[in-house]
Amino acid sequence: MRYASTLALGLSLLCALPQPLRAADREHQQMVADIRMLQEQSQQLALAISALSEAVKSLSAKLELQGEAARKVAADQKLQIDNMGSDLRVIRERSDETNVRLSSLDQEVEALRAAIPTLPVPAPPEPAGADPSAASPSPTVTAGQTPPTPSIAGLSPRRMYDQAFADYGAGQYALAIQGWEAFIRTFPTSDLAPQAQFFIGESQQSAGRMVEAVTAYNEVIKRYPASATVPDAYYKRGLAQEKSGDLEAARESWQAAVKGYPDSDAGRLAKQGLDRVAARKP
Repeated sequence: MRYASTLALGLSLLCALPQPLRAADREHQQMVADIRMLQEQSQQLALAISALSEAVKSLSAKLELQGEAARKVAADQKLQIDNMGSDLRVIRERSDETNVRLSSLDQEVEALRAAIPTLPVPAPPEPAGADPSAASPSPTVTAGQTPPTPSIAGLSPRRMYDQAFADYGAGQYALAIQGWEAFIRTFPTSDLAPQAQFFIGESQQSAGRMVEAVTAYNEVIKRYPASATVPDAYYKRGLAQEKSGDLEAARESWQAAVKGYPDSDAGRLAKQGLDRVAARKP
C-alpha cells in the first residue's frame, strides 16, 4: 500500500509539472537525436574520404608508373633517332667520298680519251717476201710544226698535279707551267684546277715574268671566283704589279683583297702592302 501510494504521488506530481518544462525536455531529446545522427553521418563521411584518399593514392601510383614507362619509351626512341642520325652521317660521308672517287675516275677516263689519239699506232705486218732490211719511212716534222704532246695516259689528277709541283719546287718553272697548263686542259673541273692556275702565276713571277704572272692571276680571279685561292691571287697580283713599277694597279689589287677578304692572311698582307705603298708617296 505504501509503495502504491508513493507511485501515485509521483504520477500526480509529474502531471502537476508545468507545460513549458515538458516541451523543453522533448526538444532536448530531439537535439540529442539530431546530434547522434550528425555523428553517424560524420563517421560515414570520414570513411568515404578515407576510401577516396586510397583511390587517389592508387591512381597516382598508376599514373607514376605510366609516366615512367612513357619516359623510358621516349628515351629509347631518342636513342634510336640519334643512332639513325649517326648512321645517316656515315652514309653521307661515304657517299661524298664515293662521289669524289667517281669524279676522279671520270676525269681520268677523259684524260685517257684525250690521250688515245696521241698513242703510237703499231705498224702493219710486213707482207711475205718483203725485204726485212728495207727501212720503213720515218715520220717527218715540217718546219714550224710542234712535236706531239707526250701522252698522259695513266696519270691521275693528283699525280699530274704533283708532278708539275715537283718541277716548280725544283726551279723548273717552264716545265711546271707546261704541266699545270696540261692539267687544266685535261681536268678543267678538278678541285685542283684553281690552284694549278694560281701556281702558273707563281711560276711566272718566280721566273721574273711579271706581265705573264699578272695575266695568270687574272685567270684565277676570272675563272674561279668562288675558289679559296682568289684572295691570294689578288695579293700576289699586287706584288707582281709592284715589282713591275705599276704602284697604282698594285694598290687596286690590294684594296680588293682587303675589302673582299679582310680576315684572310692575304687580306692582312695586302693591308701591309697598302701601308708600304702609302709610305713611298712623297
